[in-house]
Amino acid sequence: MKVKVISVLEDNYMYLVIEESTRDAVAVDAAVPKRLLEIIRKEDVVLRAILTTHHHWDHARGNEELAQLFPGLQVFGADERIGALTHKVTHGQELTFGAIRVRCLFTPCHTSGHMCYFMWEDDSPDAPALFSGDTLFVGGCGQFFEGTAEQMHTNLTQILGTLPKDTKVFCGHECTVRNLKFALKVEPENEMVKEKLAWARQRDDEDLPTVPSTLQEEFLYNPFLRVTEEPVQRFTGRTDPVEVLRTLRSERDNFKKPKERPNPQAMLAFDWGLFRPFLEKK
Repeated sequence: MKVKVISVLEDNYMYLVIEESTRDAVAVDAAVPKRLLEIIRKEDVVLRAILTTHHHWDHARGNEELAQLFPGLQVFGADERIGALTHKVTHGQELTFGAIRVRCLFTPCHTSGHMCYFMWEDDSPDAPALFSGDTLFVGGCGQFFEGTAEQMHTNLTQILGTLPKDTKVFCGHECTVRNLKFALKVEPENEMVKEKLAWARQRDDEDLPTVPSTLQEEFLYNPFLRVTEEPVQRFTGRTDPVEVLRTLRSERDNFKKPKERPNPQAMLAFDWGLFRPFLEKK
């Protein structure tokens, strides 16, 4: 099982998971078809399915176009708002793509229909992979747009947090440096946060991705997975884990908000090359 990390839009990731013996492939969060098609051609694989974590345009925008290009393409997700959806999946449901096994993990909060995907191959020495969308990030977690702190706590502790510790975490956005700056504010004495932040800054300077991390690493520096740790509780002034998480998310939402971003539709148009005719010299 080979995972291609594909950077799109401003800070999104989509992924192409390749079954190496058959050269069949599954896409995760296919937001930009043009870029995905380039990787498919380069890798010489056949796209069999799309797994969509949630309905937001920057994760699902390419589904309709790809469904037209590949008749019979299967599109999996847990939310009726996902475009071109052919298979609505439920928590614990397992899918098979050649040797690739997938377990669907329902994690409502960021959206009410958010689904993560846990992938592995039987009898493989490689670590399993978690495609966590906008639920779990490197050093952080997603915003609670359509859910509650109670839901996110369940997601992080009972659903994702109980996966094998060597699980590789492939998240939906590149926001590691910002997340770890906040983590350092929460735990200024945490050496793992300092080391990971220095590493992430170097990756950022070199325009390289910070994914994947591992679940084991996340428990060492991600404050949203450390809600029972004394320094995190001291920062929030709370001891109940759900209240700690709620306070952390509120503090993170107000922490050094990034500068105003370009219009998302304009960013997508640039990614698709729609402005190219206007920019090229006559």
